[in-house]
Amino acid sequence: MATDTQGSAVEDHALGQAAKADSLAEREEELHKARLSAKAKRKLRKSSSRDSGSGRESFSESGDGGCSKGKMGDKKSRSGKGRGLPKKGGAGGKGVWGAAAQVYDVEQPDIHDPNYDDDKQGETVFQTVVPELDDSEFEKAVTPIIQEYFQHGDTKEVATLLKQMNLGSKKSKLPFLSVSMSLEGKASHRELTSRLLADLSGKQLLTEDVAGAFDKLLRDLPDLILDTPEAPQMVGQFVARAMADHVLSAEFLDSYKGKVDCEQTRQALDKATVLLSMNRGMRLDNVWGVGGGLRPVKQLVKEMNLLLKEYLLSTDTAEAELCLQNLEVPHFHHELVYEAVVMALESTSGNASNLIVKLLKSLWESGFVTLDQMNRGFKRVFEAMPEISLDVPNSYSTLRGFVELCHQQGVITKALQEQCPTRDDGSSVDDGTRNCITEAAQ
Repeated sequence: MATDTQGSAVEDHALGQAAKADSLAEREEELHKARLSAKAKRKLRKSSSRDSGSGRESFSESGDGGCSKGKMGDKKSRSGKGRGLPKKGGAGGKGVWGAAAQVYDVEQPDIHDPNYDDDKQGETVFQTVVPELDDSEFEKAVTPIIQEYFQHGDTKEVATLLKQMNLGSKKSKLPFLSVSMSLEGKASHRELTSRLLADLSGKQLLTEDVAGAFDKLLRDLPDLILDTPEAPQMVGQFVARAMADHVLSAEFLDSYKGKVDCEQTRQALDKATVLLSMNRGMRLDNVWGVGGGLRPVKQLVKEMNLLLKEYLLSTDTAEAELCLQNLEVPHFHHELVYEAVVMALESTSGNASNLIVKLLKSLWESGFVTLDQMNRGFKRVFEAMPEISLDVPNSYSTLRGFVELCHQQGVITKALQEQCPTRDDGSSVDDGTRNCITEAAQ
């Protein structure tokens, strides 16, 4: 029994020793694996970027498969590169103010930045940029200005309107367009065009611009004579007037000597040469004649008397209106009314008074004579009656009948009729004359 007990104790001791040896072997094996893993990691840290791929392979083969789950929150490089220091020296990343004692350069503001505020960038200068007019826009914009200028004749207004436009390289088209339009108009329009060129010269038009415009006019004369047969003579007058006003240089005509093949161009240049030779050293202010309000008052009165006499012979109201319009003196139409009423008082024929009433009615209805001009003409007659009565007997009674007839025909107002003067000693004289005028009008 004792022998069996001792044998079993020896076996248990042997088994314990074997188990202890096995545990020691397992520990040594684990330590060996740990050493290999650490060695592999050290090699990966020392390797360059070129060997990073191979390093990862060797790491995965020799170790336990790379990074463990415990290193997921580690801020160090997972690729095994770097020295294990923080990125950007701790001065980078979201919500970081930067490294200590770091000085930033002043950045210039970017106008394309969405947060750019021009009110905080100092003084801002705004400049209006007007695009240059093209050919179609030029005619649409400038033609109405010239047409209105022919009505009011104010060159300063034209200059103000042109300053608001960007003519650019089309400045030479302004003289060309204005002269072309005046060729189809009246002599007064051509006079206004010459004045406009003189006033704009040196300010908005250069000598080269005007010279270029007249060069084009001379080239286009074969086409201009189709609408205006007198175009060569008119263009020659424009050239002479422009040279006299120093709008064109004195060498303009010399540049065409021996170079002209067109007959119309030659006629225009010859006309300009003759005018300049006749008026050397003088301005050609009357090259277009005297028209409109530039005529002397005596000449206008004479022409209006001639108009009325021709009307009494022809009885053509349309022709009389055309002649009155051609005089171009709408501010002086009261003179026509005055002369017409005086002519009716001086006439011994009732038919003449009737024709004059018919003319005044036509002028009133057509708008050629305004209410103000009509009233001024009659009031002038009323004021001049003491002098008229010295030469025309019974003029007061005749005037009263004439004014009553004009009121019946709607030529004057009731208020104006009541202003007609009367004379006590002649109020009942020659009532038959008044009745004769009334019957003739009926």
